[in-house]
Amino acid sequence: MDLHILEHRVRVLSLARRGLWLYTHPLLKLLFLPQRCRCKFFSLTETPEDYTIMLDEEGFKELPPSEFMQVADSTWLVLSVVSNGRAASGSQATGVTKIARSVIAPLAEHHVSVLMLSTYQTDFILVRERDLPVVIHTLAGEFDIYKEESGECVPVTCDDVSNGFLKPKPAASPTLHPVQSPQTRFCVLTVAPDTLPAIATMLIDVLFYSHSPPREPGATSQDLDSITFFAFSLIEGYISIVMDAETQKRFPSDLLLTSSTGELWRMVRIGGQPLGFDECGIVAQIAEPLAAADISAYYISTFNFDHALVPEEGIAEVIQLLQQRQDSGR
Repeated sequence: MDLHILEHRVRVLSLARRGLWLYTHPLLKLLFLPQRCRCKFFSLTETPEDYTIMLDEEGFKELPPSEFMQVADSTWLVLSVVSNGRAASGSQATGVTKIARSVIAPLAEHHVSVLMLSTYQTDFILVRERDLPVVIHTLAGEFDIYKEESGECVPVTCDDVSNGFLKPKPAASPTLHPVQSPQTRFCVLTVAPDTLPAIATMLIDVLFYSHSPPREPGATSQDLDSITFFAFSLIEGYISIVMDAETQKRFPSDLLLTSSTGELWRMVRIGGQPLGFDECGIVAQIAEPLAAADISAYYISTFNFDHALVPEEGIAEVIQLLQQRQDSGR
C-alpha cells in the first residue's frame, strides 16, 4: 500500500453557533462556489457545541477573524492510504478499521496526535506539519510514501527528512475517555457535484436555519436520546454528507446516493470534556478494538470531541468492547 501526503495545508477552527450569521456568505461560497475561492479541501461539521471547519489555506482566507472563531495553532497536513493506485473506499471494512494497525496505532505509539476525517469516498488522516518527519520515519517500513507536489506524486524517503527528525519522547499511557451513544440513527451519503444545486435550498435550511439550542462543551449527559450532528465535506470535487435519518427524509431520495445496502449508522461520541489537540492515542482508543473485531467505522474528529459511526446492528457489541477496554484500563 501507498501513503500519500496531499498538497493541502489545512487549518482547523471552531465557529461558535451564535456567530454563524457573520459567516453565512463565505460559507455559502465555500459550499457552492469553491472555484471562486480555489478551495479544494473543505469540511463543515455541526455538533451541539459549535461548528468545526477544516479547510485549506485558500479557503481559510475567506473567513474573517472575529470573537466567534477559534483557530487551532497548528497547520495540518493530510494523509491518505492508497491501495492499487486508488484511495480505499467503503466497499469493505470501512474507515479507521482498515488503517488502525498500520497507521493509527504506530502514530499513537510515537506520540503523534492525529485528527480523522472519514468521508463517503475515503478516509483522511490529519497530522501537524511539524510532526511530518516523525510520521515518515514511523510509517516508512509499512508504506511507500509519496508527497503530492504540483499534481505529481514524488517519492519520499526517511533520508529526505532526516535533518528535521527528532526521536519522539515515549508516549504516556493514554487517557481512556468516556464514550456516549445517542439513539440517533445516521446516514452516510454522497451527491453528484452537478446535482448539488438541486439540494442547495434544503442544505441551506439544514445548516443555517434548523438550529437546536447551543450546548456548552462537556455539558452533555452520559446517555443521550438524540444529538445534533451534520457533516458536509467537499474535497477535490467529491462530496460527502453525514446526516440523521430524519433529516434525510427532507431531501429528494433520488439525489442522495448511499451504498447498495443503505445501512444506517449509530454514533459513539468520545470525550466527557473537550479533548484538545495535544493528546495522542484518542483515535487508537476506538480504532484498535473495532479493528480487532473487524467492525467498520467512519470517524470524524471535531474541535472538541471525536465521533465514530458504526453499523446500527453492531452498536451493542461496540459499546461492550469499549466498556471492556475502559474496565481493563482502570
